[in-house]
Amino acid sequence: MVSRTNPMYMIGGLVVGSLVLEGMYYAWKWMRHKSTCNCGKNKTSVQLELETFHHILFFPDQKIPCRAHFSGPDGCHNKSCRYTHEETSLSRLMAYLRSARQSLDVCVFIITCHDLADTVIAMHQKGVVVRVITDCEQIDATGSQIGKLRREGIQVRQDKSSYFMHHKFVVIDDKVLINGSFNWTRQAVTGNNENVQITNNSSTVKPYCEEFQKLWNLFNPAGYPVHITKD
Repeated sequence: MVSRTNPMYMIGGLVVGSLVLEGMYYAWKWMRHKSTCNCGKNKTSVQLELETFHHILFFPDQKIPCRAHFSGPDGCHNKSCRYTHEETSLSRLMAYLRSARQSLDVCVFIITCHDLADTVIAMHQKGVVVRVITDCEQIDATGSQIGKLRREGIQVRQDKSSYFMHHKFVVIDDKVLINGSFNWTRQAVTGNNENVQITNNSSTVKPYCEEFQKLWNLFNPAGYPVHITKD
């Protein structure tokens, strides 16, 4: 029988005890990492889920953000990149658009900004249901991205009126509103003085959800009258 005072018995006990403590430490460290990283979600998507917020963005930006840096899978490795790697109002706006998980309802007067159009297309390709409403007179404007959106399979509807469909708002997952004076043009990004408000306050978001659905039904092309001309 081995004595409890045997040095080998005591050393074995110390080794086992240290391994147990080490295992407990790494288990605690893993749980702490899980609680702080929120299962790999980015700060924007976590914030959209956990707290009520009101954020304001102002334009113009002084520089255009690097898309590879902010949304590329491996970031930007171009040492002479001519785009900024610092956050801008546009990069923050695109981050909110990328936070969509189920739906993205875009209701804007004009879309000529490639960065925003490509962000919307990327969300569509990830399985997010994207719907776009725009002004009928801006569909063929110089640089319009509407044709590109439609070629990618995104549903686009427009008004049929001599008056403007002049809204500039987006609803994300029926929970987050992006609204302001900002048109989706490069001039609005780098030239104009513009403002954008982002909020998940339900009493503010809900009327915009209702307005979008109302316009979506109103601008259903199936409901437009068919004009038949005689030869």
